[in-house]
Amino acid sequence: MPIGDFAFLIPLLPALAFVITFFLGKKMYAGGALVPIGAIALSFVISLLITLNLLQNPDQIVAQSVDWFGAFNLGILIDPLAAVMLTMVSFVSLLIHIYSVGYMEHDKSKPRYFAETALFTCSMLGLILSDNILQLFVFWELVGLSSYLLIGFWYGKPSAASAAKKAFLTTRIGDVMFLAGIIILFSDLFAIFNGFPDNAYMLQFTEMFNHIPEIAGMSAQIFGFEVSHLTLITLLFFGGAVGKSGQFPLHVWLPDAMEGPTTVSALIHAATMVTAGVYLVARTFPMFISAPDTLIVIAYLGGFTALFAATMAIVMNDLKRVLAYSTISQLGYMMLGLGMGAVIGMEAVGLSIFHLINHAFFKALLFLSAGSVIHAVGTHDMRELGGVGKVMPITAITMLIAGLSLAGFGIPGTIIGTSGFLSKDAIIEAAFLFGEHSHNWLPYIFAIVGAFLTSAYIFRLLFMTFTGKPRTDYDGHESPSSMTVPMVILAAFSLFFGMFTTGTFSRFLGDTFNFINMNLNELAASLGNYELLHEAGHEPLIILWLPLILAVAGLLITYLIYYLRVLDFSVSRNNPIYKLVYNRYYQNEILTEGFAIKVVYEGVSLALYHIDRGINWIVNAIGSALTEAGHMFRHVQTGVVQNYATAIIAGVSLLAILVKIIMEVI
Repeated sequence: MPIGDFAFLIPLLPALAFVITFFLGKKMYAGGALVPIGAIALSFVISLLITLNLLQNPDQIVAQSVDWFGAFNLGILIDPLAAVMLTMVSFVSLLIHIYSVGYMEHDKSKPRYFAETALFTCSMLGLILSDNILQLFVFWELVGLSSYLLIGFWYGKPSAASAAKKAFLTTRIGDVMFLAGIIILFSDLFAIFNGFPDNAYMLQFTEMFNHIPEIAGMSAQIFGFEVSHLTLITLLFFGGAVGKSGQFPLHVWLPDAMEGPTTVSALIHAATMVTAGVYLVARTFPMFISAPDTLIVIAYLGGFTALFAATMAIVMNDLKRVLAYSTISQLGYMMLGLGMGAVIGMEAVGLSIFHLINHAFFKALLFLSAGSVIHAVGTHDMRELGGVGKVMPITAITMLIAGLSLAGFGIPGTIIGTSGFLSKDAIIEAAFLFGEHSHNWLPYIFAIVGAFLTSAYIFRLLFMTFTGKPRTDYDGHESPSSMTVPMVILAAFSLFFGMFTTGTFSRFLGDTFNFINMNLNELAASLGNYELLHEAGHEPLIILWLPLILAVAGLLITYLIYYLRVLDFSVSRNNPIYKLVYNRYYQNEILTEGFAIKVVYEGVSLALYHIDRGINWIVNAIGSALTEAGHMFRHVQTGVVQNYATAIIAGVSLLAILVKIIMEVI
């Protein structure tokens, strides 16, 4: 029996684990943790076997479908793109669940925790293997719901409850845009099919992609400009990705989401939820590469996000917030990589997803290492740490490996280097090609300056946390093996995964859209107006070495400041630039207090108050008028029969006269 026939079990097993753990977890060992661990382990094995089969037989994609309702279906599509995502998500989720047994050991709500993480994993796996955009959206919303539950896991803390609501409401903005894009797409396909088709499912990816030319031929007038429906749909899809993947300006929820357990941060912000937006763009990339200017928008916004978030990471003093802004920055690099499809075509998908996979390993490791420190020391304020490496050597070494991968250390021009080096530098080199070709260097400048800041903020974290003398009287100790073993495994992947897979990965991802009977690079030229290049790998030597040079510079500067302390980097809190960055550019004040509260809440409330008062006045005026009329007509009711008879006779006589006059006129 082919392994692909068991693909439906990949999300179903964690779903069953959610039900069992939720209802019976209190009666089980470790809050029922073994149930989701076993279920996700089986999901990982099935995903891995399907991936290995696809590596040997790229054409044997898994495609299963059943009727849902009308012209819609429930289906599974596992091609190279979905296969690597399924394998990575299930693998990292499995390690995080194992780590959680030790981390959540003393938490009384363990059953609820493991039930919610199982639901989250089920939702993410279901999203990845969906074969149509409507089913993907359903799981997209389930991911949002389960992340809301996990971020607010410690709901007794007001800050956790507030962070969960903020994440839920902020991502809803992007979700509404995503849904609007699906509605326009459905409307266009309905017009193309001239109704509901008999032998096709309308929103299946195959049908969507095969009708790209017809959708591109439709347009709408928006603010006096004629906009292609394909451009509009892809921009709305990207709006959904901006919310889920923390791109500017909808990134504000992500740093506050650190209020949940650190394992939740590793699960949501490393490998799963935040990468859903990147996966959405990659999954529907044939539409993006055919849409004029959409990829350019993605490139600019991704590059800006990478730099913008890095500037804030470098001044944060909270371990988890540094990593949160680091996640936003790296997601910006992934979006920048997809935007480079404007110059390198379909290769951009492999470029971005390769960094997504590598990022999942080293960022999950960074969060788990931070969780190990917090679990042992009891604080995540770096100003209260120092010298932790002496009492937690395994945690210190694994976090150093993750930091080297994040900063991108390796030998340019070779495959020798950390996983982050092999994927991030490739995106920066593609951004150089974009600048050289279009003479617009902003995305490259964003990316290269972001590389320097990335090295600076991660080594600042490492030096402040693990070196020097303790700055407070904490009682540190190394974490138990249930926590350190997953960290060591992730450290190995952070070091070696890129070196062993860089060539194979690109070739494998290159077969992703083989099920479409179109030349997508030709669509890029004819519909998207992109002029693709084939010069990657021939950049000047200085361009290849510049990211490493800047990474080393970031290391040396932080070494001099935070380890040797030969440079005085004390900045007055009254310094306007420091205040601006430390206060996160006053985004909370502008977006939350200024826009959400002053404009939306108070402004809309005031408007509705006056509207309500106006409606009340109208209703009361009508009531008063009718009451007064009733009082007037009440006097007519005298109770005397003669008066009533007189009124009837007068009325009939008047009616007869009117009829006579009308008849004579006619």
